[in-house]
Amino acid sequence: MTKTLEIRNLSIGYRAMKAKSNLIAQDLNFSLGQGEFVAIIGANGIGKSTLLRTIGGVQEKISGDVLIEGEKMESIPTQRLAASLSLVLTEPLATKNLTVSELIALGRQPYTNWLGSLTEKDKIAVENSIRTIGLESLKHRKCYELSDGQLQKVLIARALAQDTPIMMLDEPTTHLDLYHKVQVLKTMKQIARDFDKTVIYTTHEIDLAIQLCDKMLILDNSTYHFGTPCEHIENKYLQNLFPSDLIQFDSQTGTFKIKN
Repeated sequence: MTKTLEIRNLSIGYRAMKAKSNLIAQDLNFSLGQGEFVAIIGANGIGKSTLLRTIGGVQEKISGDVLIEGEKMESIPTQRLAASLSLVLTEPLATKNLTVSELIALGRQPYTNWLGSLTEKDKIAVENSIRTIGLESLKHRKCYELSDGQLQKVLIARALAQDTPIMMLDEPTTHLDLYHKVQVLKTMKQIARDFDKTVIYTTHEIDLAIQLCDKMLILDNSTYHFGTPCEHIENKYLQNLFPSDLIQFDSQTGTFKIKN
């Protein structure tokens, strides 16, 4: 399996002006390959989004390296990086006055000319993304007319239209009901399989990640664990993810249960 993303001795956090850096996680080492669907999980505030933003080049790393297809991120020109990695974050859109099709078409910016003119290939990529995510009935609607869940699907379609080897998504199932959470996650997994992409996302939906993901990265205070869901269950890494006074992990069913 070809490695698309490698993390070497990566430390993440926030740099302070006159004090030491606020370190969130350190010495992270793992690699991802083509066709893999991977979740980053952990308790609130543990650093999931910070890690995703750092890997995506939006946030400065403390130390270590992020390699994309064997090349250090900082050495990759901006336009080529945009053709290698797509990122869906939780920040609100600057404008919602675009139609669904127009917003998805913005994913083609790494390939268009300076006028942003779409070629036939670009238009086909946009239409394929709309069809894959199931947005045909919404493509002429303005984004301000959409629900939060519908808009989230549009942002995923934009990332798909960008056609990068690596897709990264921060909490992509937020605002969705259970049915649509599963629908979106299964679509993302199918994208990884059908298009040989590496798809990595952060989530609080740990039960769903266990059932659907190939690999999981668990952030757990001073340490981390990377491997398959079965390996995490076998090694009892999920048992200690949350305080045991309210919930506990049932290794037989692969779910968290409320403690009576």
